[in-house]
Amino acid sequence: MRIGKRFGAVLEALEKGQPVDLSAMPPAPEDLPQASKALTVPLVVPPAVEQVHPVMASDTPRTPVAHTEPQTVLDALQQRLNKYREAGTQARSSGDERKARMHERIAKQYQDAIRAHRAGRKVDFAELPVPPGFPPIPGVEPTTGTEEDAVAATLAAAQKLASSEDIAPAEEDGDEDEDEPPAQAPVSKKPLIPSSRSLPEPKASSSKESLSPSVREQLALLEARKLQYQRAALQAKRGRDLEQAKAHLRLAKCLEAQIIQVRAGRPLDLSKVPSPLTDEEGDFILIHHEDLRLSQKAEEVYAQLQKMLQEQHEKCLLFSKQFMHQGNVAETTRFEKLAQDRKKQLEILHLAQAQGLDPPSHHFELKTFQTVRIFSELNSTEMHLIIVRGMNLPAPPGVTPDDLDAFVRFEFHYPNSDQAQKSKTAVVKNTNSPEFDQLFKLNINRNHRGFRRVIQSKGIKFEIFHKGSFFRSDKLVGTAHLKLERLENECEIREILEVLDGRKPTGGKLEVRVRLREPLSGQDMQTVTENWLVLEPRGL
Repeated sequence: MRIGKRFGAVLEALEKGQPVDLSAMPPAPEDLPQASKALTVPLVVPPAVEQVHPVMASDTPRTPVAHTEPQTVLDALQQRLNKYREAGTQARSSGDERKARMHERIAKQYQDAIRAHRAGRKVDFAELPVPPGFPPIPGVEPTTGTEEDAVAATLAAAQKLASSEDIAPAEEDGDEDEDEPPAQAPVSKKPLIPSSRSLPEPKASSSKESLSPSVREQLALLEARKLQYQRAALQAKRGRDLEQAKAHLRLAKCLEAQIIQVRAGRPLDLSKVPSPLTDEEGDFILIHHEDLRLSQKAEEVYAQLQKMLQEQHEKCLLFSKQFMHQGNVAETTRFEKLAQDRKKQLEILHLAQAQGLDPPSHHFELKTFQTVRIFSELNSTEMHLIIVRGMNLPAPPGVTPDDLDAFVRFEFHYPNSDQAQKSKTAVVKNTNSPEFDQLFKLNINRNHRGFRRVIQSKGIKFEIFHKGSFFRSDKLVGTAHLKLERLENECEIREILEVLDGRKPTGGKLEVRVRLREPLSGQDMQTVTENWLVLEPRGL
């Protein structure tokens, strides 16, 4: 009984991840003298201790209790298939449908593996979950390792089997495997994990003594880092973020390879060791760049890059649409490809952010485009006039600038002077710098000689008024005139006009714009220079 209590204390320490010295533990019952073995048989030993005794003291690999050693790969696969079918039946009979479906999916994996092996195709045995206590597949190296390796294997299997159903936390996977063995043998999984860890302990302790202090420090660093990533993978899986869990498991596997390399006496390149996680309980965003120390900073960089890519994507679509209206197929295709590239880069950025990766390295290149300006939203039979704002408009006598109630009236002498198109803005009160921002649609005929004559000689006349009261009429405070000759070669005119009192400047300004769908003659060619964002590919 005393020996059983000692083993119970050792098991508790192993479950908590504390170091355990097994050199002081008693040997296995078969190694004891015959008399003492006879005494130990009638004792009532706790089940967990009884199962662990032969494994803890044995120098040989785990020997399954209730499973015969398979002779061929097909035998091993068939044994495991039968095991998972049996576990699924048992789970369904106990009313646990979710666990039953999980075992059935694993059984389906084994069925596919058996068919592939019989057909001579290559089978990745590492992706197949292993039932607890089963011997390795003949001809395949057994994957024995630490408790963390078992966790990694469990996570990898869960990720492979992930479906549209709700995925339970990682601890439930342990419980599921724990329920499997009763179908064949009363061996629980929980003691098996510490036992597999306990096998190499005496060798590891003796080998560590022969290692130099610097190598021991490297091993401690790598093992602590590996444990950190495995815990991060468990945390990500609890949050149902399988992509993040996979990323952490890949890094944990990389660290395992580096641990093996150091134990073999090879030098370690610290620059290739994965960086530590910023917060074990946080979102596990890995930081590799000196200028991105906080996840908040990384989020800001992602937001800026996404905004730039989105703007460039929209510009490419606009330029493509403009050339399409001109019938220029080559330039249309060129900008469509550029737009597709921007969209692809944006998707890559979204994916990297979703996986918790650092913002990618990037740089800017100056790109110059020859574009054709066109307002495709306008019809060819209309012209848009926008009265934007007045600035420092003069006030009539007896009215202070802050009491000016201004509005603008305009005349466009087309189709003729008698049928001129007229309108006015709304009144903006109590300011001499009113914001009008008002659009007027004027009817035109681009091919009419009268329209061309108005464009070349008359333009548009503006009058600025102060709104009168009930007994007083509106007072004219100034005029302005916009010439339209530039519409021959440009599709937009934007001018800030001088406000005149007769021919005398008043100091006031009036901002207006005029737009056509496209110039009256030729094309409105423009040279655009952009700082083009280029994402650099990630090193693999």
